[in-house]
Amino acid sequence: MHSLMSRFLVAVVAGSFLVSGTAVLAESERSIALGAAVVAKPKYEGSDEHDVFVIPLFIPKFSDSADENPSLFKKIRRRVDIRGLDDVRIRVSRPGGFEFGAVTGYITDRDQSDARRLRGLGDVDGGLVLGGYAGIRRGPVLFDVAIIDKVTGDDAGFQIRLGAGTEQQISERATISATVGTTFASDDYMQTYFGVTPAQSAASVAGLPAFNASGGIKDVYFELSSELELSDRWLLRASGRYARLLGDAADSPVIETEDQLSGSIGLGYRFYLTR
Repeated sequence: MHSLMSRFLVAVVAGSFLVSGTAVLAESERSIALGAAVVAKPKYEGSDEHDVFVIPLFIPKFSDSADENPSLFKKIRRRVDIRGLDDVRIRVSRPGGFEFGAVTGYITDRDQSDARRLRGLGDVDGGLVLGGYAGIRRGPVLFDVAIIDKVTGDDAGFQIRLGAGTEQQISERATISATVGTTFASDDYMQTYFGVTPAQSAASVAGLPAFNASGGIKDVYFELSSELELSDRWLLRASGRYARLLGDAADSPVIETEDQLSGSIGLGYRFYLTR
């Protein structure tokens, strides 16, 4: 994994802990939690092998007291939802039961050295993601749709994600959230990541046949995350995601498995600044 990508991943995952964590502390407390998380993700979309690495965590917590002038940190935390490396959502407005905002993130590189069947196909550059989303809330469930496109690196086409998610505080110290959804990918995206051109087929070390991947439903997925206050000092957070590749993504000779698993688990120790 390239150094730039590693730094970005550290920032995003640490940020996800920062944004979504520590809501159950006493309202007047301020603290800093330090720790580490283990992250596992497929080497590339369709891989049956994983990259596993450890990242540091830095989790500040400020007062959550209900007031008319919340802190900047609190405003940001309410507006940012980090669903993944390539899906960081920033809410702009929430009129009534609706909400809409911007989406950003990073799509990782796919190196031909990631798997034998990729050798000869060439590398696919990662890049910055930009887009937008809109959603409507019905009771405890948020239904939303997002469109994202990679705007730097290799042009790879757009994706549209539809999902439904909810978050529940199941006890004084534990919160759990779940999301189900599906992803539509454009012709360009599917051909970039799942297609094999005649030239690539001729250069393929694994002898992959030419394959034309058309746009359509790329996957369905389920995400689950939880946060647990183990004590006044210790915080545990874990998340997992399962995706099933469908259509031409599942039929592609590039992939090793249709089942895609990723997750993280982190532990932080809290240092109180005020009590």
